[in-house]
Amino acid sequence: MGHTTFGKGSVQTILPMYNGAALKLTTARYYTPSGRSIQAEGIVPDIKLENVKLAEVEASPFEPLKEANLSRHLENGDDNKKEAQDKEADATAAAKQEEPLAKKDYQLYEALNLLKGLEILQR
Repeated sequence: MGHTTFGKGSVQTILPMYNGAALKLTTARYYTPSGRSIQAEGIVPDIKLENVKLAEVEASPFEPLKEANLSRHLENGDDNKKEAQDKEADATAAAKQEEPLAKKDYQLYEALNLLKGLEILQR
C-alpha cells in the first residue's frame, strides 16, 4: 500500500584511496522474494495511495443535538452518570491534544484501516 518506490536496488561502498581519490564499489543488490531486481524500477504497490494533504474542517459553533437535550427524555438510570461523563470528557481532551495519525502519516493511517477491515471480514 502506498506509491511506487524510488528504485534504489543496490548498495555502494566507498573505499578511500591513499592518494585522496575514492573507489565506489557496488557491494549488494536488493531483490524481491520472487527474485526480481528492484534496481531503477522500484516496487509497485498492490493498493496505490495518492499523496494527499489533509485539512481540518472548521468546528461548528453548534453542539450536536442529543436525546438528553430533549424535554421529557427518559433517564438512563445509571447512578454513575456524572463519573462516566467526566471520564469521557478527559479522554476527549487527551485525544484533541495529540495530532491525529491521518494528518501525521496518511499512508500508515490507511494501512491500519485496511488491516482493521480485514480483521472484521475474518470474523
